[in-house]
Order: sequence, then C-alpha cells, then structure tokens
Amino acid sequence: MLIRLRSKDGNFRFEFQPTADISELLAKILETAENADPSTVTISNQPRGNEVLISTLKGRNLQSLGFKHGDLLFVGYKSQAAPEAPEAPTASSTAVDTSALEHAKRPWEAVEEDAVDKYWRSQEGKIPRGRDSRFCKHGANAMCDYCMPLEPYDAAYHAEHNIKHLSYHAYLRKLTPKASSSASVTSVLPPLNPLSYKVKDPCPTGGHPPWPAGICTSCQPSAITLQSQPFRMVDHLEIASPEIVDRFLEAWRRTGVQRFGWLIGHYEPYPDVPMGIKAVVEAIHEPPQEGEIDGLTLGLPWEDEPRIRALAAQATTPLQIVGYIFTDLEPTEEDRSKLKYKRHPQSFFLSSLEVIFAAHVQNANPTPSRSSFTGKFGSRMITAVLTGTEEGGIDVSAYQVSEQACAMVDADMIEASVDPGIMRVKEEDREEGSARYVPDVFFRYKNEYGLDVQKNAKPCFPVEYLLVNVTHGFPQNPSPMFRSTQYRIENRPGLEDQSIESVLHRLAEFDAYDISESAHGGDLQKRQALARFISDWHLIAFLGTTGLINQNDQRVLIRTATAPDIESPTALDELLRTEGWLTLMTFARETAPKRPSGGAPPSSHAPMDTDIPPEVFDQIEREQDAGGGSSSNIRICPHCTFENTHGGSDCEVCGLPLA
Repeated sequence: MLIRLRSKDGNFRFEFQPTADISELLAKILETAENADPSTVTISNQPRGNEVLISTLKGRNLQSLGFKHGDLLFVGYKSQAAPEAPEAPTASSTAVDTSALEHAKRPWEAVEEDAVDKYWRSQEGKIPRGRDSRFCKHGANAMCDYCMPLEPYDAAYHAEHNIKHLSYHAYLRKLTPKASSSASVTSVLPPLNPLSYKVKDPCPTGGHPPWPAGICTSCQPSAITLQSQPFRMVDHLEIASPEIVDRFLEAWRRTGVQRFGWLIGHYEPYPDVPMGIKAVVEAIHEPPQEGEIDGLTLGLPWEDEPRIRALAAQATTPLQIVGYIFTDLEPTEEDRSKLKYKRHPQSFFLSSLEVIFAAHVQNANPTPSRSSFTGKFGSRMITAVLTGTEEGGIDVSAYQVSEQACAMVDADMIEASVDPGIMRVKEEDREEGSARYVPDVFFRYKNEYGLDVQKNAKPCFPVEYLLVNVTHGFPQNPSPMFRSTQYRIENRPGLEDQSIESVLHRLAEFDAYDISESAHGGDLQKRQALARFISDWHLIAFLGTTGLINQNDQRVLIRTATAPDIESPTALDELLRTEGWLTLMTFARETAPKRPSGGAPPSSHAPMDTDIPPEVFDQIEREQDAGGGSSSNIRICPHCTFENTHGGSDCEVCGLPLA
C-alpha cells in the first residue's frame, strides 16, 4: 500500500506491505530527514495535534495501526545536537538506535485509573428504554428504533431529564470512534489532550529564539473563545451523613469565624446520570487556619497532607481527598437567627479569587486517564460552599471550574478583581523571568435584542464562564463509613483541644482495658460501644500523631474502624492483638479513677466521688472513730476535703452535703 509523508523536508511517497513493521516506516522517515533524532520522530493524522512518538509504537505493524492505502501522515522531529556521522542512517542502524527504547511504553497505557473509571470502561453504558405501547409493533424479544437503548450522550435524553452536562465517560464515548476492522489510526489513540495556553518552548520549527525573544504562529497559543464546558468530571456530591456538616458548622456557630476543610471520601458510579460519577464524603479534615468574620487565611502546601493521604488510602474502601469545603455565613442585622443571601444569580456563585484558588487545587490534583496523551486529564476536586439561602437557612453549593479556567491560571493569564463576579485578564509581559503571553480572549452572550454577540474579554469578563455546576445531596438512608463524629476536631485551638489524656479518659469510661477477644466472651454492648467510639476519623488521625501506635497498627486501626461489620462480635479481635492497642490500654488502666475498697460514706452524688483519693475516706473514718462522729467539731467534706467547723449540713466551700 502507498503511504504519503509530509514533513518540513517536503512531501514523500513510499510503498509498504500491510504487515510491515513500524520500524520500516521510521527508516524511510529518517532517510528523508536531515540529522533527525530517531527518539523524537512523531506522526499524526493532523497538521497540528495528536502527535504520537513512533518509539512508543514499536512492535506493531501498519495494518494493526489502522493505516490504509493513500493515507497522509504528518511527520515531526527534532534535530540531533551533535551528529556523529554525516551519512543518512540505514534501516540496520535505525534498529540499533530504537533498541534502547524497546521497553518504552505509551504513557497512557501505563496509567492506573480509579476504580470507578475501570467500572465504566467495562460497562456498555447505554440508556435502556422500555417497549413503547404506541409505536412498537414487534414481539417481546424484538427491538426497534422506539425502544432500542440510547447512547449515553443522547442530547434529547439529557434535555428531557434536565441534565446540563455530559458525564466524563459519556463525553469519552462521544469522542471515541466506533472500533471496526477498517478503523483509522485515531481509533487507537487517546481522544483527549489537556489544554495549554502557554507558548511552546522551544518552538517546534526551531527557527527563532525562545519566548520572549521571539514568537511565531507555530509556538504561540491560539485565540481563546470562552464557552460553557460540555462535560464535567464529577456529576454529584454526596455527603454520607448530615452529622458531618453539623460538626463542621459547630466551630462557626460557637465563634462566628469562617472555616475551611478538606473533603475525605471516594468516588462511586452515579446512576441518575448516564455513566455518571459521584463523590461520597465520609469526613472533613480541617487543616491549620486562621478564621475571620469575613474570610480566612490558609497555608499551602499543607504540612500534614502526605500523612493524611496515606492514612485515608489504608481504609477498607480506600479514601482520598475529593475536594474542599468552606463557609461563607453572615447573620442578617434584622434577625441574627437568619443568614444573608449573598450568592445568587444577581451577584455571584464563586468569586474570582475562589475560582483561581479552585483552579490551582484542580491543577495540583489531576485525574489519571487512559484517554489522554499525557496520561492525565482534568481533575475531580470539588469546591463546596456552605452559604445562606433565600429563606435565611444554610445550604451546600458545589462547583468545579472548567478546563479553560485551569489552563488560563496555569498560563498566569487571569487575576481576581475587586468585583467578585468579574475576572480580570492580565496584561502581556515581555520581561525576562516574568514573561507572559496573553492571546486574544473572547466570550459570547445574547444582547438585549436576543442576538448572539461575541465580545473581547479584555480587560475583564464574567466569572460564570469558568464555572461547572455539580449537584449535591444526602442519602435517604445514611450509612457512613465512620460511625462517630463526636471526638474533638483537629486544629481548633481553644475550642476543641485534642490530647491523649482525653482519649485515655474516654477509653476508661468504656472499660476498654477489660474488653478481650470475642473467643473469651464479655459484654457485647461494651464491645459495640467501643467499636463505635474508635470509628471516628478525627480520633484515628490524632492517634497517628501520639507516637503510641506504629504504622502497621495504624493500618489495622483504620481498617477496623471502617469495616462494614464493625458491630459484629469479632470486629475488634485483630485490633485487640496489636502492640499499639495494648500499650494504649496500659496507659488507660493507669488513668482510670480507683474507688476505695471500703469505708466510703454513703452519698447521693456517687459519680463525683470517683475522683476522691482513698486517703480522704481513711481520714474521715479516723475522725469518726476518735470522736464517735458527734463529739468532734471538725467535719471533712467527702467531696472537696475542706474541714468544716460549723454545725450546718452542707460544706462551706462546695455547698454539697456533708453526710
């Protein structure tokens, strides 16, 4: 078959057998090129974009790649820095040069995707439809155009069910051509390529100095037209239990300052959207921060982030950071029990500063994808806001920012403005060290006459062009992974101070040191109460900082705490055998209050007597034995140990009964 090649050296035609190896094509390319580096040779079916290194296709023949008779391939390469021989390389020398790349793989093939991505890739994903009683004239085992399944990207179905964005995998199905025996090379290449608005450095042509010394049409980014993103990486935000949000809001209710937290959870299929994905939040971890009435100060990068990520990944269902949440709450002046309605269509949903922060977070947390040339595409990090509603209550709003927003922030093209609903485009800068190229930016809108108008986005444009809406909600039957949210939350100094003493005191209340493995029997209710107590994210994260539990025991602890059958009699057995737990029980036993064996006077306030040392009771007995309990005028209070000389029935200091 005939294959046509087009490169900066000209146009060429070569005859190949359909079963010819890709190395033969590479040899012909090197024959026509001048001092080309074999490891940098790329081919594409387009003049720009979809370039693939030939070195990543080693071992495949032309027919398996989808090449047909008469196909035109666009070739690119980089020249060698110091050529050793002037003669053109031969096929044998090409084999030697490419032998070093024998183990090189295409980057997208080595990507380890999330479990939810693997699930949707294994599913057909079509939308089932029942038989239409009006139009279907066939039998029960037949199918027609009125009842056949729809593609997951069907526009009419999305409009009927008010689904604004395609899901990520439905979008992939729309872009990916149907596989067939006559498929072209595009069917075996990833359909996605991450956006980049940076100047290419070095220039592909190599004909001028790099930016800012020079620029041409080959290395400069094209003009940008802002538009609504047709897909979203996450379709729904689900918070596993309302108590998670209530505990997060408790700090604002008690102090009035704003709070920020990272969402710890996992991703699951979302059946309400074709091939949809939802983020399920199991906990909110609060990093060090300084809250204020109208904002907060947050330090990034977060120092404890690696430990928290590693700890979350060891859960029974591996967890990860799926986004972040912050409060924007301000009581009304007329009624302090109601909140101001600040974020609405007439003001803003996310401010320009919040959009830039969200883009930074999404750029730092890309999603692994086998459908992208780089092995990564987009991000599933969600921005959640707790803000006032129109009725004065509190509600959650969830968003992502578009890929255009992430690319513009990565290229340092935009900045926040004084008006929260307006994003400002930066000026171009040609200074060394801070060079910034800003292409033309446009956005489209409908004017007062209903006409579609294109407008230049410089110097500013509405921030809504960069937002992607994400639905949110709570499950009808909550079944959170962590059964408790009562332990003190981290990084709330003066409000909720975490300490090992508080943990030991709580364990002593459960008599945790007396609970043994299920084979030895014991009180099942105490065992279940202890299991619910340790199933707390904030407790588990704190115990990892005490030094009493090593990493292996920490792994057992979080697996026990997140087990689906945690209240079964055998759920705690593995944890009870660990060295870290035995050490913790030793300290808890020493911390537990001890009651005297005898001689304690009766009291109606028995719970307060648990902290009284036995020596006090011994002294009371000696006084009573010496004076018969009536001749002595000094009476010692059994509650605060004060020596009372009056004749009353209550203590002068604490006011509790002396008898």
